[in-house]
Amino acid sequence: MSTDTGLGVAAVVVLPLLIAIAVVGSRLASLRHDKGIVTAALRAVIQLAVVGAVVGFALQSTLGALAFIAVMLTVATITSARRIRAVAIIPRQFAYCALAIGASAGIVLLLILVPGVVPRNPGTLLPMGGIIIGGTMNATTLAGRRMLSEYGSHFGEYEAALSIGLMPSDAFKLVAGRTAGDALLPALDQTRTVGLVTLPGAFVGMVLGGASPTAAAALQLVVLIGLVAAESLAILATTELLARASLPDGRTVSS
Repeated sequence: MSTDTGLGVAAVVVLPLLIAIAVVGSRLASLRHDKGIVTAALRAVIQLAVVGAVVGFALQSTLGALAFIAVMLTVATITSARRIRAVAIIPRQFAYCALAIGASAGIVLLLILVPGVVPRNPGTLLPMGGIIIGGTMNATTLAGRRMLSEYGSHFGEYEAALSIGLMPSDAFKLVAGRTAGDALLPALDQTRTVGLVTLPGAFVGMVLGGASPTAAAALQLVVLIGLVAAESLAILATTELLARASLPDGRTVSS
């Protein structure tokens, strides 16, 4: 039996078991994500099957890679806005998420690609774009949800800050801004423990492809530091945009 065939058989048997374990864990811990786990798994199967066919086309030209990145940005924006909307409905929320995700990822990608830190070709642009946009999406979602939840939980402190003359944006950052940094913890921990706890995909992929460990480590370092920079910018943008948004009454915000 070939490796590919063996992997396919194992996946068919093991993946449903892994999904079942995740659902049971969610139910026992009262996470309320039972349906979400199944839906996410099914979507991943369908999306990866489709993407496998589309990526081949996208990798043929820079224009194709940029078009695919635009799709990534759109999906990331919708996902982040929907997650934040579950906590509180903010006017222009979609635009805020698009700006926080797109601008942050765009700045870092330009700094990496324009000077030639990594090759300027579709084969590099597409995976780097996906990694950086994925990181800024997660940071935007976590920061937005965390700050709005804190704003709702400490609405009395927010009103007290307004009563002593603080502007709404300053009052929001005083009460809720302190929690935004939690969104950067996953990226920081991944960077701190790289090589000790995890061997990231870029590093492993390059080594398996025949690159030297030194070259693979250099590329992985660029990816990790780029993620930290992009996510820091995304959190900053999310904080500033929410601080200046028309916020709902804190008593209506979901915890």
